Amino acid sequence: MSKYTKYLFVLSVIVFLVSGKLSAQLTKGQLIDGIAAVIGDEIILESDIEDQANYAKQQGTNVGNKCEFMESILNNKLLIYEAKKDTLIENRSAAIKEMAGNKYNQILGQFPDEKAMLAAYKFRTSYEMKNAIEKIDADNYYGQQKYARITEKADVTPNEVTDFYNQFKFQLPNVKDEVSLSKISMYPKLSESHRKEIIDKLKKIKQDIKNGDSFENLARIYSEDEGSAAVGGLYKNINMGQMVKPFEAAALNLQEGDISDPVESEFGFHLIQLVKRNGKKYDARHILIKSTPNAEELTSAKKELDSIRTLILEKKITFKDAAYKYSDDKSNKFSAGIMTNNQDGSDKLEKLSLDPTISYQIAGLKKNDITDPFQQEDQQKRKMISIVQVNDIIDAHQLELATDYERIKDMALNKKKNEIVEKWVNAKIPSLFISLDNKYKDCNFHSNWQKNSVITTK
Repeated sequence: MSKYTKYLFVLSVIVFLVSGKLSAQLTKGQLIDGIAAVIGDEIILESDIEDQANYAKQQGTNVGNKCEFMESILNNKLLIYEAKKDTLIENRSAAIKEMAGNKYNQILGQFPDEKAMLAAYKFRTSYEMKNAIEKIDADNYYGQQKYARITEKADVTPNEVTDFYNQFKFQLPNVKDEVSLSKISMYPKLSESHRKEIIDKLKKIKQDIKNGDSFENLARIYSEDEGSAAVGGLYKNINMGQMVKPFEAAALNLQEGDISDPVESEFGFHLIQLVKRNGKKYDARHILIKSTPNAEELTSAKKELDSIRTLILEKKITFKDAAYKYSDDKSNKFSAGIMTNNQDGSDKLEKLSLDPTISYQIAGLKKNDITDPFQQEDQQKRKMISIVQVNDIIDAHQLELATDYERIKDMALNKKKNEIVEKWVNAKIPSLFISLDNKYKDCNFHSNWQKNSVITTK
């Protein structure tokens, strides 16, 4: 396969956290220091190319030489530029803006405080970082949508799949050791005495605030929400639908300055203060005490899940039905408990990429075996008890038509899609204003990027 097909559209499938300096638009012919290229009014900064290349390398992607990687960026920017003019592509700016705040808080939860996060990602302010997240998500959305529009009618016949395989079989990647797994997970239920202990603690905190203590200071001391404790429990510009329903319902039933009674959600128990409400947005502080199960509650959940495992082994219920009936894991509860690959959505999981806890639990198991109940954590680090069934074991092997037809078909289809987009790019280039930095003048681009471009020097 050509190197072009490896890099085409690479930037639309991975998210980059870059500097967020792309808000300005340029007039034709205007270039400033640090700008690598301009396509229409879409700007590509040298710093973005460097950041994106570094991120891709960290993710294990071979970015090749500067010219190959630059062309992938140019292709993606053209898709974005044209997508924004395509009236058949839904404008999701508002929804993307809402999601940026959520993503910001998720990232913040991985750091001890906001200052550490901003330093790690090289942002000066939270506003700058949120804007960057929003812009990158928008770029990915528009790029993917335009790519899908251009290639929506693409298909491959069985003969084309066979021809693709015969032509490229020695270049196709080998399949690594894989497994297909299903999982049932349960969050341990808190005992009534434990629930009362947490609620009483929050009630005392509320009384302390009434007696003159600051909600903000007590949030810093007591809140277990890593995303907001350091800033006094404050979430600003919350959009309706952004927070879990119990939180939002309680917050929006308050008057500004009022504090709720303890409110339970899937994350634990909250004490909520409505700070300000402005139309469909609001600011709120909260103090979270997580529903962290104790040893007794964990043991009880293990016993309950072990009983379910026994029912499955005795064929009194299928794993699929048990997952639907008992699992608390919303990501696979309604799909027979099947665990899916985040990259391609398939049920084939590379062993080396498995969660270490799951990898340890399935070691030595055969097809259709089920693990004993074991403890793990979800993405929010909440403790849960799980069992995993091994549906299939796929040993490492070279791709073969007889056993890997669907994989090969997907590769052949992707190649055809990339060829369609390549033709589309070449047809669009002559009608565009393009400026390229002089450092790329000797690049042997696959498409005619230099033919109609203005080569600039600094």
